[in-house]
Amino acid sequence: MNRSIWAWLRLLGGAGILALVLWRLGTGAFVDGIRVLDAGALVAALAIGAATTVLSAWRWCLVARGLGMRLTLKDATADYYQALFLNAALPGGILGDVGRAVRHGKDEGDLGRGVRAVVLERTAGQIVLLAVGAAVLFTVPSPVLDLLRANGPRVAAVTATVASAGVLIFLGMRALRNRGSARARTGMAEVRAGLLSRRSGPGVLVASAAVLAGHLATFLVAAYAAGTAASLLQLAPLLLLALIAMGLPVNIGGWGPREGVMAWAFGAAGLSAAQGLTIAVAYGILAFVAALPGAAILVVRLVARRADARKPRFTIVPAPVLVAPVPAAPAPTAPVMAAQPVVVPLPLPVRQPAYSGSVAA
Repeated sequence: MNRSIWAWLRLLGGAGILALVLWRLGTGAFVDGIRVLDAGALVAALAIGAATTVLSAWRWCLVARGLGMRLTLKDATADYYQALFLNAALPGGILGDVGRAVRHGKDEGDLGRGVRAVVLERTAGQIVLLAVGAAVLFTVPSPVLDLLRANGPRVAAVTATVASAGVLIFLGMRALRNRGSARARTGMAEVRAGLLSRRSGPGVLVASAAVLAGHLATFLVAAYAAGTAASLLQLAPLLLLALIAMGLPVNIGGWGPREGVMAWAFGAAGLSAAQGLTIAVAYGILAFVAALPGAAILVVRLVARRADARKPRFTIVPAPVLVAPVPAAPAPTAPVMAAQPVVVPLPLPVRQPAYSGSVAA
């Protein structure tokens, strides 16, 4: 029940942000985000999307292999395309990732490890985005930097609170590990194997940085299609801020926080808030177009699944061949010897000598 309520709150939050932006700026800027895109922008989005999808799939392969799971780049790319399409088409923005995590986990016979591999892979991308975004927002002139300077004490207090919470979490995890918690030890071991090992760590970092560059390039395509005259140095902090806002779990297929942040950031930077909304809408459409190959993959898999379901579930066994039995040869017997007569020798007769002479009278 709690999950259902949270899901509805996320959808209502995203819808509320969109409604507020449209109420303040009107629907004209929203329509302009569709009108300004031409064939060249759509082709560029498809090309950039293909590169970022392959790089994201490679990052997923590295993490999964680090956890001892098998995953080929071909299968990972197909699953990632399908996940991107579902994320863009369905509310919440994460249902596609849940699907690929469950599918891979079931294929490997370890659902939990499959889910953790996807979580670690997405976490790696968010960490790189936050690190690059913080470096740019704290150094490059932007409305965010002006806001930070104007509210120095509050920012320092928030920063200290976040740092303290991070230290407490680290110490708590360390205490659990020292107490012999099997789950904590397993989690830390998987983080090291999937993200921090020599085998996967460098590749995950490079892939995450390249994927971030691809998202920024798509945003630039949308910005220049909308006719902005701002330089790359002016746009970079605003676009990074929008990408960070897209990670908030309050959206409808990615829509909501991005449009609100872009409208505010462009207005605060001295640019047009309506133009910021137009760029955000154009980026959303370009991102959806870049994910369209995932729709084709989804259709092909559904057709193949239905065809497989129609196949007979029984196995045809060939009829047995009857073979006449061959009588066994009689076992050889030992030769029987004929009984020989037993000869018993008879005693020979004794000859008496003949009597001769006279008898005395």
